[in-house]
Amino acid sequence: MKFSSRLCTLNVGGRRFCFPADLMKRLPLSRLSRLHRCGSESELLELCDDYDRDRNEFFFDRHSEAFSFIMLYVQHGKLRFVPHMCELSFYNEMLYWGLESSDLQPCCQRRLDDCLSDCFVHFFPEEEQRDPEEPQSNWLEYMRRTFEEPTSSLMAQILASVSVVFVVISIFMLCASTLPDWKTAETVDQHRIIEAVCIGWFTAECVVRFLVSRDKCEFVRRPLNIIDLLAIMPYYVSVTMTMLTGENSQLQRAGVTLRVLRMLRIFWVIKLARHFLGLQTLGLTLRRCYREMMMLLVFICVAMAIFSALAQLLEHGLDLETGNQDYASIPAACWWVIISMTTVGYGDMYPVTVAGRVLGGLCVLSGIVLLALPITFIYHSFVQCYHELKVRSARCNHSHSLSAELVN
Repeated sequence: MKFSSRLCTLNVGGRRFCFPADLMKRLPLSRLSRLHRCGSESELLELCDDYDRDRNEFFFDRHSEAFSFIMLYVQHGKLRFVPHMCELSFYNEMLYWGLESSDLQPCCQRRLDDCLSDCFVHFFPEEEQRDPEEPQSNWLEYMRRTFEEPTSSLMAQILASVSVVFVVISIFMLCASTLPDWKTAETVDQHRIIEAVCIGWFTAECVVRFLVSRDKCEFVRRPLNIIDLLAIMPYYVSVTMTMLTGENSQLQRAGVTLRVLRMLRIFWVIKLARHFLGLQTLGLTLRRCYREMMMLLVFICVAMAIFSALAQLLEHGLDLETGNQDYASIPAACWWVIISMTTVGYGDMYPVTVAGRVLGGLCVLSGIVLLALPITFIYHSFVQCYHELKVRSARCNHSHSLSAELVN
C-alpha cells in the first residue's frame, strides 16, 4: 500500500510522533515495519486502531509515555522502565510494539523477572487475527500447525508421539549396531529394514513440513530444519556410495567414510527438541548467552595458558632428566589444567613436587571461581527462557482451543 505522503504521523494516546516513511521501514518495531507491507486499509486497521488517509496519520490507543521511552531505545539503543509505571504494563507495551524482554537493560530485566515470578503473569505479543475465510486458515494452515505445533490438536500430538517413537528406535538401532552380537548377517539385514523405515518417516515428515510452510526460505534457514537435513542426508549418501562401489569393494571394506556418515545420524536425537520444552529452553539459552559462553571460554584459555606453562616448568623444566615426564610439554600440561579446573581429576597425571602440588591447588581454586562467574548470567537467562516458552506454549494451546470452538 502506498501512503499519501512521505511523512507518517503516529498518534499514540493523543501524542503525535512524525517519521519519514522510509525510516519507519527500518525501525526495530515489528508493528510499525509491518505497516508498509499492508495491501489495503483493512489490513492497516488490523495493526492500528484508526487511519486518516488525508493526513497520513495512524492512531494507536496505547500509553504515550511508554512509547516515548521505546523511541529513546530506538535512538540510543538502551531501554529502561518508565518511572512510576508498573513493570508489567510497560512490558505489555513493549510486546505490543514488537520488543522482547531481552531488549531491556540487565537491571530492568532482573526487575521484570522478579515481578513475573512473583505474580506469575506473562504477556506475549498479540497474534495476528485471521479471517476464517482467508487461505491461511484452510487445510494448508491446519496441516502446518499439525506438523509444526505438536500441541495444537489431537492429530498433532499423535504425529509428535509417532515421531518421538521413530527417533528413539533409530537411536537405539544406531547404538545396537555397534555391538559385536549385532553384526551377523541376519541382524544386519533387519537393522537395514528398520533404518529404512525410520528414514522414510523422517523424509516424508520433512518434505510435508517444507510444502506446507509459509516461507520456504525461512524454513531452510531454521536450525532445527538444518539438523533434520544433516540427519537424513548421510543415509542417502551411504546408500548411493554402496550402490556405486559395491558391498565388497576396497572402499566398502575400509568403510571409514560410511562409518563417519552413519555416526552423523546421532543428530536424530536433536529432533526431540521439537517436542520437549527443556531442549528448546537449552537451545534458546545458548543462543542468548553466546557472549557469556565466549567469556567463559576466554577465562579457561587464559588460565590454561598460565597454569600449563608453570606446571611444565615446575614438574619437568627444572630437571629435564628426572622430571615428571607427564609434563614434558606445555600441550601435555594443558590436559592436566583442564581436568583440574573443572574438578574432574582423572588421576592419569598429577604433580609430584611440592611446588607443583601448590600450583595444582591454586589451579583448582581458580577454576571454581572462573567457572562460577558467568554461571549467574546463564542461569538467569535459562529461567527467563523457560518461563517464556512455557507460557507461550500455554497461550498457543488456548488460542487453538478457542479457534476450534469458533469453527464448531
